[in-house]
Amino acid sequence: MTPLGKKLRERIARCGPISVAEFMAAANGDPQFGYYARRDPLGREGDFVTAPEIGQVFGELIGAWCVDTWHKMGSPGRAVLVELGPGRGTLMADLLRATKGVSGFREALDIHLVETSPALVRLQGAALGETPASWHRTFSTVPDGPLLLIANEFFDALPVEQYVARGGLWHRRAVDLDGAGFRFVDGPSVPDPPWAVGICAEEGEIRERNPETLAALREIARRLAASRGAALIVDYGYASPGPGETLQAVAGHRYADPLAAPGEADLSAHVDFAACATAARAAGAIVCGPETQGRFLDRLGIAVRTDRLIEAAAPEQRVSIRAARRRLTGGEAMGELFKALALTDPGMPAPAGFESSRR
Repeated sequence: MTPLGKKLRERIARCGPISVAEFMAAANGDPQFGYYARRDPLGREGDFVTAPEIGQVFGELIGAWCVDTWHKMGSPGRAVLVELGPGRGTLMADLLRATKGVSGFREALDIHLVETSPALVRLQGAALGETPASWHRTFSTVPDGPLLLIANEFFDALPVEQYVARGGLWHRRAVDLDGAGFRFVDGPSVPDPPWAVGICAEEGEIRERNPETLAALREIARRLAASRGAALIVDYGYASPGPGETLQAVAGHRYADPLAAPGEADLSAHVDFAACATAARAAGAIVCGPETQGRFLDRLGIAVRTDRLIEAAAPEQRVSIRAARRRLTGGEAMGELFKALALTDPGMPAPAGFESSRR
């Protein structure tokens, strides 16, 4: 039993079953024993790889997106550049390197990183070097101003609530003790949840909701509605809501049992982009997308940038550059499962990559 497992067992024994969201929040974010509190989870030696770690082209294209968006904002003399969950800082470092020659852009940036992991904060600081930046535990403490916000594989790690249909009612799914381990159980019924209107569920059907994600999107949207700017969200998930359980655990680049070793595996769930769009739109933002990651990167010019990198690369590097593009855009890899969603203030034109999907 992991140290966090022991802590959760004591909590459940004392207070009863906890919701799936509470279990997930502890597994990822417990300040003492949580997964992100103590480690660098990324890369070949970690548990998973994100798009910025696959190849430099991802961060470079996001940098180009930010520059284009900054111009569409009117090239303000100060722009608050925010990254939610910056990982090792690779995306931000590539973004800044790729945009260093853009007149006025780098000078305008006020950089803020939202991160709760002390281990990752240290890596982000090393990646940025002498670049001035500020760190926050929550977006709420980021200062106001024209906003450029990036969130790559951030929302999938926020706690997800699960509901299961039993006897015509929805029950909040929970985690209880099971011998020396844990098991899923049906919790209390939730009479007429607003999100369930019009759903004819089959017995045992599971639905997921992510209240923290929706609250965060509403906060970002309100900030955008009150000032200029745009937010770019890239994550894996689905464009239309549907039944099914997507909670998963990854350890050592392999799927694992989400309940088996809390604190030792990354827990995540697919992002409901339709719910995200609805929440952001209701809070005053204009919504663009979602687009598949493959289509989004194609529109930003990944083919042209990849070809230029190949021309300048050593022969042994060319294979890995081509492989990175296939992994980022291929339908059998990240290209279809991952989606890109943009939010803007009401006066902004559609940002790059979303010209045909502004709503």
